[in-house]
Formats: sequence, structure tokens, C-alpha cells
Amino acid sequence: MPTPIATPGETEVLIVGGGLGGVAAALAACRAGRTVVLTEETDWVGGQLTAQAVPPDEHPWVEQFGVTASYRALREGIRAHYRQWYPLRARARDLVRLNPGAGRVSKLCHEPRVALAVIEAMLAPHRAAGRLTVLTEHRPVAAETEGDVVRAVTVEDVRDGTRHTIAAPYVIDATETGDLLELAGVEHAVGAEASSEHDEPHAPEIADPLNQQGITICFALSHHDGEDHTIDRPADYDFWRSYRPDFWPGPLIGFLAPNPRTLEAVSRTFEPNPDDDPLGIDADQSADAGDKELWAFRRILARNLHRPGAFDSDITLVNWPLNDYWLKPLLGAGEETARQALAEARQLSLSVLHWLQTEAPRSDGGTGFRGLKLRPDVTGTADGLAKAAYIRESRRIKAVTTVTERDVAIELVGPYGGTRHADSVGVGGYRIDLHPSTGGDNYIDIGSVPFEIPLGALLPRRTTNLLPAGKNIGTTHITNGCYRLHPVEWNVGEVAGALAAHCLDEGVRPHQVQEDEKRFEEFARVLDRAGVQRRWPDVRGY
Repeated sequence: MPTPIATPGETEVLIVGGGLGGVAAALAACRAGRTVVLTEETDWVGGQLTAQAVPPDEHPWVEQFGVTASYRALREGIRAHYRQWYPLRARARDLVRLNPGAGRVSKLCHEPRVALAVIEAMLAPHRAAGRLTVLTEHRPVAAETEGDVVRAVTVEDVRDGTRHTIAAPYVIDATETGDLLELAGVEHAVGAEASSEHDEPHAPEIADPLNQQGITICFALSHHDGEDHTIDRPADYDFWRSYRPDFWPGPLIGFLAPNPRTLEAVSRTFEPNPDDDPLGIDADQSADAGDKELWAFRRILARNLHRPGAFDSDITLVNWPLNDYWLKPLLGAGEETARQALAEARQLSLSVLHWLQTEAPRSDGGTGFRGLKLRPDVTGTADGLAKAAYIRESRRIKAVTTVTERDVAIELVGPYGGTRHADSVGVGGYRIDLHPSTGGDNYIDIGSVPFEIPLGALLPRRTTNLLPAGKNIGTTHITNGCYRLHPVEWNVGEVAGALAAHCLDEGVRPHQVQEDEKRFEEFARVLDRAGVQRRWPDVRGY
């Protein structure tokens, strides 16, 4: 039985969902002196960085500007953790821009547990002060509303089914799929909008709520020569081994896959533990997506950064074209379909691993890498797969301001264009990157410009006290592709937490802050003091 915990019946800010947006919201509200309850369905806070095991996808200027001060503190805390506790070579330890995994996807690739340790440390002072209560392994199951106000949310302990109802004047939805939007009856969109709704060139002609980006069950691997770590043949291996999508250049489980930006067939390579110099890798997705060599693409520990003999293998994170799952939608088709989707996605990832161990072609002409070892110690699970699916697309509020393709696409606004928002509360930058979808779409990966986050995109049109704190803001199926990444989710969550606290301080509602120029200026000063960058310098999109 789980250890009993005291659950408050009310708080000033209730944050449902402990991913990056939820953590950032909690930190912001607690810094402002407010009491917060933060709930999370898994036993790890941190979402994409931890439970989903996804190294951060970030824009190329991240080391200079374009993120909030607290997100930068998170990144530097991760580096400090490696410097203090890992046997880094002197040259690596002295690097200001240390990339612990020397992965090509990001300038800061690292293990999930390290991010968890740093996030827990950031939250610790507020927990000790009694301002913050964290309820892990709790999921939302119901919401109480009165008119345009969400009065309370009921959460269920996933271990024993115990339920608690928590009331709060402000409720923040930081769930991965916008669960509170449905539970509280908040108007929202899901899947693909019709092109006519927002005049988006890449949207389909007919709206399709069940057309959603694929999900991925990630996992971590190391490789050990002379050892055999082959897993049992997965139950669905025969299906996945023979599955070939209509829009794919070969079997899904194989090294031949589309280039997301051009859709031309490209053969990936896979060489475990290359004898490379990790100090020479400079990840920059504006110049090179970095996904041609799969081992180094999302490598999260590079053995050659450390003293000889400290590690006998790198660790790499498998989040590749091979294990993207899109056969069934996660949202809108019922709970049974969602359960099937998650189960099939897990089988796909296990099948990819079994194929790598037994059938994948090697450069020496042989087949299979039996020394590949699944790392449950890295993901914190019994089976070695991530605790939660990497979910790229959520339910999205029908917002006061909807960000559309015409606000951010290079081909529409030019490399230095993009919509400037008088109510900007943050910035982000990433290509419009949509993975293959449940509607049968191939990649949609097009250039975008560095963008602003309008406060209006965080405000539901009707509901007055619920704020989104993640991928559930007012984007479209298309623009979600560039607003869904780690630093933007953190920025959105930080603003949501700060806004809730500010509204409690001033006795105003979020919509009043956005609508009134003077009130918005007051809130903007709060963000400025917290180090939330709200405008970009003169940089070019990619």
C-alpha cells in the first residue's frame, strides 16, 4: 500500500500535470509567495526531460538568449551536476557549454535522472517552506465548474484508487494531453483543423480531429562487446517487422527513412560506441538535423568525456523514425483506443530493439548487435521503456489569440518576419516539425521564424480561471509543431504560474490583464524582473 499523504482540500494555485510546464508554473507561483499543489500521473516530475526520456530540442541560440532565466538555471544546474559528480576529463569539466551526451540533437543532451535531480532541487526550498505540495502518481478524473469558473479538480491516486478533491481560485492544466480541458468542458480543438479555418496552407482541406502526430515510447541503450543482451521476441514482432507505411521508402523497422525536411529517402547509419571526440561535436539543427547517424543523434552519456575506464559504453536514447507510432490516435476515439495505442507503441519500440539486436545490418557485413543492453536504470522502469509516452500533440484551448501558420512560416513571412504581439510573454524558436500522423500524413517539416508567445494564446475564450501550461495553448495542429518543444513549454508554464499569482495579488482576472494596456504593462514588468525574455533580437529563421 502507498504511504498515506496529507492532501490539502484547497490551495491558491492548483497545477495538474508535473511536466516541464507544470514545474515552471509551480516555481513561478511559489516564488511569488503563493501556495501550490502540483500533481503528476507518474512518479517523476519533469515530463519530457524525465518520465518521457527526451533530451531537449532547442533553437540554435539557446546558449546566448531566447529562453527564460529559470530555464537557463535548469540547464546550468544539469551541467553543474555532471561537473560535481561525474568523472569528467579536465577539458570536459572546464567547458562552459558542456554537452554531457555529446548528442547531435541538442547542445545539452543528458540522462533523465540528472534532470530529475536538478528539478527536485529547484522545488525543494518551496516544499520545505510549506508553499508547495507535490502529489506524484495522481491523475485528474473530474472537475467541478460553476459558469465560467473551474471550482475544483478531483485527482485519483493511481496506486490505490483513493480520490481527493482540491479547490483553488486558479487551476493550471499542465497535463500532457490537456485533460482538464475535456473534464471541465473548456472549449478546445484536437487534431487537424481545416485549412479554411485559419487559412493555413499546410492544413488539410477537411478538419480531422483524429489526425494527430504520432507518439513515441523512448528507451535507453548501451552496448557491450562480447555480451548477449537480446530480449525475448516481442509478441507483435512479426507485424512490426513486416509493416511498411504507404508513404515510407521501406519497412518502418529499418535504416531507410524519409528526410523530414525533403521527404527523400535517406539511409541512416548505426555504429555503437564510435571512437569519436565528443568535444568536437557542436549540435546545431539550423545547419544539420543531426539524425543521419542514429547512435550519436540522441546520445545522453559520452564515455570519452570521462576518465578512461569510467564507463565501458556510451548511453543513447532511442527516439527515432523507427519507433514513431501513428496507427491509432491517442485522443478523441475513446479510452480503449488510447490504451491500445499505448500498448502497440510499446510493442513497436520493443520490436525495434529486438530487430537491432538480431537483424540490423552491420558495417562489417554481419547482422545484429547482441551487445545492445536495455537500460531500465536510466528510465526508472522495470521493463526499460520510458515511464510515459512522448506525446507531441495535445488538446488545445480555443484561445483569445490563436497562433497560425501565417504567423510563423518562413515561406509566408520571410526569414526576418513573423507576427509581433503587443502582449508577448515569451519567445521560442524551432522549425514547424510535425511527425507522421494518425491521419496518414508524412512529415510536415518547414522553416519558421523565431516567434513570440502572445498572452492571448494562454487564455481560453470563456473560462476565466483555468490556464494552460504546455502544448495545450492556442496553437493549431500546424503551429503546435514549433511551439511544442522543451523551452517553450517551460516558458508557457512559467507565465501561467506568474499570471495566476499576479491576478491573486492584484484582484484581477487574466483576461483583464491581457485586455488593458496598463495592467499588461504591470504584469510584463513582473516577467521582466523574473528574466522572461519577451522579444527577439535580429535573428533569422531556419
